[in-house]
Amino acid sequence: MAKKLALLHTSPMLTPLFGTLCAQWMPETRIFHMVDESLIKNTIETGHLQNTTIRRLIWMIGSGFEAGADAVLVTCSSIGPGVDVARKIFDRPVIRVDEAMAAKAVGLGTRIGVVATLRTTLDPTIALVHRKAAEAGRQIEITDCLCDGAFEAVIAGDTATHDRIVADALTNKMRGVDVIVLAQASMARLAGALAPGAVSAPILSSPELGVKHVRDVLHGGVA
Repeated sequence: MAKKLALLHTSPMLTPLFGTLCAQWMPETRIFHMVDESLIKNTIETGHLQNTTIRRLIWMIGSGFEAGADAVLVTCSSIGPGVDVARKIFDRPVIRVDEAMAAKAVGLGTRIGVVATLRTTLDPTIALVHRKAAEAGRQIEITDCLCDGAFEAVIAGDTATHDRIVADALTNKMRGVDVIVLAQASMARLAGALAPGAVSAPILSSPELGVKHVRDVLHGGVA
């Protein structure tokens, strides 16, 4: 019987991207999307991930399992710490989209750049990278950049302004790092949109790496 994956998003804009990636990397897996924008909106409004939001996240993950999912992939990094709580409750895989990216970044270098458009995403991503470094027994140095105005621009439909702000951060504020991490799944398309040679360090984004990790968990027995 085919495996079934629930993808839990905080923005409907991500469903086409992850649908395409799942079709590419695990076409044999049946998927369905769950979207709750209030999870991220409440987190942005309060400036941090509240316990009430974690409880609602856990409820949604449980709903995904009740719908028959063999695993749940949470695609929003801002609520990633809530995923760590959920893992202690459920006996089926609950996966953070950014975990594989953080682990790969630690393996590629010791000077790691982290770029985000939201403070509520930047801080959890930095914490995750530090955790992966500790698990690997590596000493790292992080250079971070918060792209002020980029998130507001993309929400308003002004992707050109968003891309310009993020591209400026990548080309001018990440010099000297070994690898760059894009903290939000919505930033993934920027990795391949820069002019050749504009950034010397490899740029990692979470969607494709996250989907490949889910594939390995569901079909390869990876923890």
